[in-house]
Amino acid sequence: MSENSTSVVTRLLADESLDAEEVTRRLLPLVYEELRLIAGKRIASERPGHTLDATALVHEAYLRLVGERNPRWRDRGHFFAAAAEAMRRILVDQARRRHTLKRGGDRRRLDVEREPLAAEVTIAANTVDLVALDAALVGLASEDTRKATLVKLRYFTGMTLEQAASALGVSAATADRDWAYSKAFIRLHMHGDPES
Repeated sequence: MSENSTSVVTRLLADESLDAEEVTRRLLPLVYEELRLIAGKRIASERPGHTLDATALVHEAYLRLVGERNPRWRDRGHFFAAAAEAMRRILVDQARRRHTLKRGGDRRRLDVEREPLAAEVTIAANTVDLVALDAALVGLASEDTRKATLVKLRYFTGMTLEQAASALGVSAATADRDWAYSKAFIRLHMHGDPES
């Protein structure tokens, strides 16, 4: 997204003269391509034959976002954090459905190709179990919401550390410390060993 588009999105979200429906109507064309790129990265990391494609994930996430009661996003970063959360929930819901006994039983690990979290957390053999990751994120969020949001922004939207820091309104140094802590927390809760 260009700097001009970014400022248009920020101004639109801050315009209190517009009702939520009008903001929603104007917002989608401005963020659609960026959301589609994010969704494409997420879908590429899913198992082959996944039932969602990037377009469907964007549409589902956007429907969830605008379906919220009176959605109001403070700025572009807040909107993309909400989008990351919506995509996370959709993918975790799908993973849970796949894990149920009536849908085939045992958990399956998902291959992830060089994702920020997978690469830096060094999750076993570069695979991520979204249900286990979700449980670790819930635990992290109960301890520190900002750190959990940082992980969601990095993992589910593919933001760099600097982009996520900007979206959260914190310094790069703070984001770096939060990221280091979050990786250790997730390792511990997913694998039982903070150094694995």
